[in-house]
Amino acid sequence: MQDFDEKQPDRKEVILRFERMLKNHERPFFDLDTYEHITEHYIEQANWTRALQACDLGLENYPYSLELMLDKAHTLSHSSRFEEALELVERASLFNPNDIDVMYVEGHIYNLMGEPNRAIEVYQKMLYYASDDDRNEIFFQMGQSYQNLADYTGAIEYYKKAIELNINNESALYELAFCLDLTNELETSIDYYNELIEKDPYSHNAWYNLGIVYSKLGKFEDALFAYDYAVVIKEDFASAHFNMANSYMNLGKFEQANESYLLTMNYEPATADLYCHLGASYEKLGLFQKALSCFRDAVKLDESWDEGWYGIASCMTAEGRFIEAMSCIRKALKINEFEVDYWLMLGQLEYKIGNVFSANEAFEKASEIEPDYEEVWLQWSLMYFDQKDYKRAYELIQDGLDSAPEDASLYYRGAAYLIHAGDYREAMLNLEIALTLDYEAHTQLFDFFPEIEKQKAIYKLIEQYRK
Repeated sequence: MQDFDEKQPDRKEVILRFERMLKNHERPFFDLDTYEHITEHYIEQANWTRALQACDLGLENYPYSLELMLDKAHTLSHSSRFEEALELVERASLFNPNDIDVMYVEGHIYNLMGEPNRAIEVYQKMLYYASDDDRNEIFFQMGQSYQNLADYTGAIEYYKKAIELNINNESALYELAFCLDLTNELETSIDYYNELIEKDPYSHNAWYNLGIVYSKLGKFEDALFAYDYAVVIKEDFASAHFNMANSYMNLGKFEQANESYLLTMNYEPATADLYCHLGASYEKLGLFQKALSCFRDAVKLDESWDEGWYGIASCMTAEGRFIEAMSCIRKALKINEFEVDYWLMLGQLEYKIGNVFSANEAFEKASEIEPDYEEVWLQWSLMYFDQKDYKRAYELIQDGLDSAPEDASLYYRGAAYLIHAGDYREAMLNLEIALTLDYEAHTQLFDFFPEIEKQKAIYKLIEQYRK
């Protein structure tokens, strides 16, 4: 038989009506459920001023509403009015002693106040009155409190307790992985995640977080195996598809990465970040027009997404469109002036169009931001090598070695410049250090000596060091 329920008011219309009445200085009156809905709407929007107005007007009509009192306390705390918030919580507890929701808000306030120890005391008290469902959330909040104290071992303990009650507690699993990373326990945590999977082989979240651990350890093949299980269990698991794509990128498997990024788009709305990752996969495949289209889509979604402008500049540079590329990289720098790769690209572009002085300025800025980044010194010195100023090119390599004394690539590059300058004795000293640091990287030398005979002579020398 068909049910004929009372028509519920349209929620959007209720919000519009509430704002219209405030604008007209009217005294709105709604039922309690509607006031609660209005308040929750503004809290979700982080519009604390409106949320407080809704709470106050609701409490005028329903002064004993626990929900409105707690919403008001929550709102006051996010406006840093902590004492007022705690007074309201105390009032709520008089009418509702030992109420879990009241204590939960109290703990939340203490955490916002920067007093996690007091929050932990409240959460410990809550455990006496909590159901298993409540305990799962309480353990998570205790983990957050210990994390706020920088006690990551304590945080790990309580995140694990939360996961024990709910293996699919995504927040606890995420924070646990973060804390394990900080405490250098990722390697040892693999057994823990495998135990979770043994308990519930169909937990997509357990497989997913195991994948994250492997990714952070640089074990991308193992990460792919874990992510693959996650998406087999939950086909529309967008985050797992995205992380699979990143693992493929790290393994140099760009076609598979591209496919996984496209799958991600099937299961969640495209973001500027996702468009940039997809664009990067096309760029690696040499499909610059497709990459360019993705990067443009990123900045259409968010003009302030600097990685999008950088991607556009990179594609245009690859196509020889240097002036257009420079305009885009300058937009990226206007948004984020502290990204070293943006300054490097600007330096390269300035040099390509003949502005050596401006190129120098850009490279110098890059060296100030990240002095131990080898690419800064390799790219900057290459400009002088191209001009056959081998002395200045080598000086820049030496500047780089001051910040990164164990960087084999800088020693190899120094050896190449010195050989071109005719200083073979100093070149051999650089080469010996480079071979000691990273023998396999010696092949980069051959890029600077296209002549076969010279390559053979260098190769013989390298072979002596291997022996």
